[in-house]
Amino acid sequence: MAAIVVIAHQPLASALEQSARHVFSRDPRCSEYRLRALDVEPDADPALLEQRARALLAEADDGRGVLVLTDCLGATPANVAARLAQTGTVEVVAGVNLPMLLRALCYCDCALAELAEKALVGGARGIAPIGPTPPADRQSPVKDNDLARLQDQQ
Repeated sequence: MAAIVVIAHQPLASALEQSARHVFSRDPRCSEYRLRALDVEPDADPALLEQRARALLAEADDGRGVLVLTDCLGATPANVAARLAQTGTVEVVAGVNLPMLLRALCYCDCALAELAEKALVGGARGIAPIGPTPPADRQSPVKDNDLARLQDQQ
């Protein structure tokens, strides 16, 4: 099972980890997830962050690779994560959100490159406008139930 490490501005990384564990709390595999979080404090030293991140990767990786999810492209967490990237062993994806993390956990048995792609799709599909819900008797039939499929995958 590939490991997943979230590197984000404090307290986002640990909040995402806790949220994912909450969502999957009834999943018997939850305790097996190789999920770690690294919160980046204000004014953190990037060199020290990189050392901490490498230690987390080494702790989490069982030889099947690590997917690193980070928040803002160009910010310190993403810059540190970029220095960790290694084709085939450490994939890095920016723009982490909860749907992305949940989908990645659902597919953590996939090959690392495929896992990164699944995470990207989950993150993008998790962003959608929500309008008022019509009364039950006025709801239109669903043509393509992507939302239900996504929820099943998460």
